[in-house]
Amino acid sequence: MQTKLNRETALDILRKYNSEPFHIRHGLTVEGCMEWFAEHLGYGEEKEFWGICGLLHDVDFEQFPEEHCKKAVELLQKENVEPEVIHAVCSHGFGHCSDVKPEHEMEKVLFACDELTGLIWAAAKMRPSKSVSDMELKSLKKKFKDKRFAAGCSREIISEGAGNLNWTLEELMERTIQAMRSCEASVNEKMQNLGLE
Repeated sequence: MQTKLNRETALDILRKYNSEPFHIRHGLTVEGCMEWFAEHLGYGEEKEFWGICGLLHDVDFEQFPEEHCKKAVELLQKENVEPEVIHAVCSHGFGHCSDVKPEHEMEKVLFACDELTGLIWAAAKMRPSKSVSDMELKSLKKKFKDKRFAAGCSREIISEGAGNLNWTLEELMERTIQAMRSCEASVNEKMQNLGLE
């Protein structure tokens, strides 16, 4: 899968509809994770496509939270984004705020890692290092079990995502930690370059 949309244009689209640094950081983080997964799952040639879908997945959330994954269709069509990207963006909310089912492995990865990146980021902020670089799986599993911690991150969706990929929850967690480690420095640099940190 490929896209004619280049990465800089995708970032411009994200920033057009999102101004909160938290939302921009989340988009950049999921972009980096999706690129890591593309490389590690044998889709290296589609790395940019996977990344752009990750970058834009919450494009409508800041301004239209009640229409999440529905308003995205209108916004992205207006920006001449291909149907394949729109389908991927909408599919990450399947069963919760969208009836668009994740079909391609990329869409299943996006569904699975979106919520989990939020949980990992929240857990990393609690660490002395404020980083995912030294986070261990057992620490994340403990946070996952504590329903009061980062309560907005749905454990149900994370577990469902692992199941959709035929991965164990531990495999999804370990791989997503690795993915976030791989892009953490780059995301921090991008946030600084955008003047958002």
